[in-house]
Amino acid sequence: MENQNTGSQIRLPLLLAVALVLGIFIGQRLPRYDQDIVVSRSVISGTGAIDEILRYVQSKYVDTVDMEELRTESIDHLLSKLDPHSVYITPDELKAVEDEMSGEFEGVGIEFLMVDDTMQVVTPLAGGPSEAAGILAGDKIVSINDTTIAGAKIDNGLIYKKLRGKKGSHVKLGILRGIEKEQRYFDITRDIIPVHSVDVAYMLDAKNGYIKINRFTDRTYQEFMEGLRPLAEEKGLQNLIIDLRGNPGGYLEEATEILSQIFPEGKLLVYTKGRTEKVREYKSNGRARFNIQNVALLIDEGSASASEIMAGAVQDWDRGWIVGRRSYGKGLVQEQYPLSNGGGLRLTIARYYTPSGRCIQRDYKNDDDYAHEGERRLQNGELSDPSKAMIEDSTKYYTGFGRIVYGGGGVSPDVFIPLDTTYNNEYFVKLRQQLAQFVTRWMENADHKQFGSDATNFVQTWTVPESLLNELVAYGEKQGIKKNAAQLFDCQQELKTLLKARIGKNLFGNEALYMVLNDDDPAVEKALDLLKAGKQVARK
Repeated sequence: MENQNTGSQIRLPLLLAVALVLGIFIGQRLPRYDQDIVVSRSVISGTGAIDEILRYVQSKYVDTVDMEELRTESIDHLLSKLDPHSVYITPDELKAVEDEMSGEFEGVGIEFLMVDDTMQVVTPLAGGPSEAAGILAGDKIVSINDTTIAGAKIDNGLIYKKLRGKKGSHVKLGILRGIEKEQRYFDITRDIIPVHSVDVAYMLDAKNGYIKINRFTDRTYQEFMEGLRPLAEEKGLQNLIIDLRGNPGGYLEEATEILSQIFPEGKLLVYTKGRTEKVREYKSNGRARFNIQNVALLIDEGSASASEIMAGAVQDWDRGWIVGRRSYGKGLVQEQYPLSNGGGLRLTIARYYTPSGRCIQRDYKNDDDYAHEGERRLQNGELSDPSKAMIEDSTKYYTGFGRIVYGGGGVSPDVFIPLDTTYNNEYFVKLRQQLAQFVTRWMENADHKQFGSDATNFVQTWTVPESLLNELVAYGEKQGIKKNAAQLFDCQQELKTLLKARIGKNLFGNEALYMVLNDDDPAVEKALDLLKAGKQVARK
């Protein structure tokens, strides 16, 4: 994947997580219907006053105007009067959105970082064209199709465009490897590259498994089953933690397919209805392939849409534990319509409701600052103290066990895990931004024998030496980050954890990354304790 994924999204600061939720995925069309809904030509072409005004501006206005920008701003203003998730997608944006949600794109298949204005390969994706051509982790890409990019301060978006292209097309990469002074040139044939929505699936112990889903694309159920199968068939999985923290949603049916693996046939999972949309029910299909016993779902303020559908179904039927913090609160369903200019209209057509009948959409009509809900939660203390959470809808709904739950404002967890802000100071935020680049450079000269030969051995036996933390601090100072001894004391353990996690990812992939991060994650630890206890969700 041509990206700059540092591999530590699980610990993104709140504001970044909220920014992600408000980005590409949150407005994604959720239900996939048997037939596309077609907008009439009279609506698409537009013959009303708005188009007349734009034509007058174009032909008569005193100054030159960027008409495309004006049209886009006009459309955005119009849609802003509806709801936050009805949006216009420009033709340029639409392709990127479709690539993300289709679960694949066409390119060369590398993960990279920008290190000191130089594009450095973190890893060539397994089975991709770059790996096949001989590109190695640590290689520096200094030119693309004879255009120098090293030190040129080229925008990442432009790099993506240069690397991506139609399957079968060619791209020439100039590489510097190690201490070599001469470029090596690779002629790479682009191919279809999968975008994974399941980050990792592994066993926490002999009976309990863990699966992390970062979004719901049209391949998520398939990836989920590919990850679940070896755990259930070969490694003795009985109970399962599904991590949906920071997951902004996506396709509804991918979520309901996964829910069908933990519910018997015929259970209502979610239903949708709107002014012109009749009620549509989604029920479990009865094709559960494995006997998953106890279940825990992890959610937080970045869990939205399809993530909340999963959490709502599990909670309403008391199928398992919901652990974490109150979810984002998106209960609106969008349908995407093609436009004649090559763009798209994503329009809210319905609301979705959990099995108990609650809609978890938070208020937006009386909220002038809808996008900053996460920041408000942080400031009012809710992320550390659940008693400070406000109930937006006081209507009582009841779970299968008769527990009271509420709609509006997201799904509240059964077990609250406070956000740890003790280490999240200004110095930590700045230094962590340099961590991935630092580790990539440090690994070039590190003795790899010290890390062992497999992820489990690395996680259990290798510890971050104090000298490595000092090197990170020194590297930060070279990047203009002045050392703050007091703040460093507060965040040093978290920095060591992230250093180890990043090194583990470089060596052994995502399994090592999450093994390190989950080892001291209070939400994972609490969920694991609940699964081991084997208790049903507590009655209230």
